[in-house]
Amino acid sequence: MNTSVASSAPAVRPPLKALDEALAELLACATLLAGQDTVSTFEADGRVLAQDVVSALQVPPEDNSAMDGYAVRSTELADEGVVLKVSQRIPAGSAGSALEPGTVARIFTGAPIPAGADAVVMQEDCQPLPDREGFVRIQQLPRPGQWIRRAGEDVMRGATVLSKGERLTPAALGLAASIGMNVLQVARRPRVALFSTGDELVMPGEVAPEQMRPGAIYNSNRFFLRALLLRLGCEVTDLGIVPDQRETTLDALRSASEAHNLILTSGGVSVGEEDHIKPAVQQLGSLDLWQIAMKPGKPFAYGRVGSAHFMGLPGNPVSSYLTFLLLVQPFLLRLQGVADVATKPIAVPAHFTWSRADKRREFLRVRRNAAGGLELFANQSSGVLTSAVWGDGVVDNPAGQTITHGDTVRFIAFSEWLA
Repeated sequence: MNTSVASSAPAVRPPLKALDEALAELLACATLLAGQDTVSTFEADGRVLAQDVVSALQVPPEDNSAMDGYAVRSTELADEGVVLKVSQRIPAGSAGSALEPGTVARIFTGAPIPAGADAVVMQEDCQPLPDREGFVRIQQLPRPGQWIRRAGEDVMRGATVLSKGERLTPAALGLAASIGMNVLQVARRPRVALFSTGDELVMPGEVAPEQMRPGAIYNSNRFFLRALLLRLGCEVTDLGIVPDQRETTLDALRSASEAHNLILTSGGVSVGEEDHIKPAVQQLGSLDLWQIAMKPGKPFAYGRVGSAHFMGLPGNPVSSYLTFLLLVQPFLLRLQGVADVATKPIAVPAHFTWSRADKRREFLRVRRNAAGGLELFANQSSGVLTSAVWGDGVVDNPAGQTITHGDTVRFIAFSEWLA
């Protein structure tokens, strides 16, 4: 018997990797970027705090009025309609004196409550007397504490108002400013090199639609990936379209690795003869090529080129878009020190039927309707980017799961990711 003939049995493919497992492995590789930036509070929207923000004062600094009206002693108002003298006027930004017995103080929103007063009656419930200048009729009896904002009810002195690892929002900037913070210590921005691969790609504006050669497509991925990176506060170097050539790909990766924390590509991570990303990354560093049990978005690559992380996204636009949101975005947030990077689905009724259960975890493009349910985009193909514009989120549907009209499903709004 001839034993020199090599076996012709096909190679066994590794099983699909669960999405949660893939994310956990990525996050384990995401170490906090070294260094911090000091930025103006005006310019800190979307940045991630590198230090706790602790208040050196209390807010409000003293009891103050929540309304324009009259500061009173509630015990002196036995009946509605009592007429009292206005003994002082206290606008915001000025300090009044102690309230004289048997009088009221004209007071404005934000002004400090005078000593002795224990309530504010809003001006709509009071009537100045035209025939008795300096007197006012109190037409509604107040309860003690009415329309008074207490000192420290918003922020106490020594309180941590914003925590390290928190991504700053417009409201958070206002809160920081309310305790006197004009600058904030934030994490460094990730530096990301972005490029696409594929000789079929054409940039909008280079060739008119009617002049496109057979097989050519416009490079849509470059536009939404760059926008997503910028929304995350990244410093983006757009390297454009890298031709399907081995040496050109090596040069692009080598150059990008020298000054960036992450190299992000779309397309070219399969095993075709014209897909040069995989061997180029392996030559310069290391690469794991995963088949993830998600639909759309199965192919995904992670590796290292020098000191830079490398991530390769699938080429189909919806696959690339969702894979970025589910894997790349949490990785970039973790690089900046964000601890909680998990998405937060909500339970919403499905106003559609989905009878084609898949062996992979599915992310179905949907949008909310006026009845409070979710409608399904008709074409769920990974190449139909219209679905991500028409929809306002996705249904996170477990593998093997069908959906009947009225079922409660897990909905993730795009606004959850794009805030």
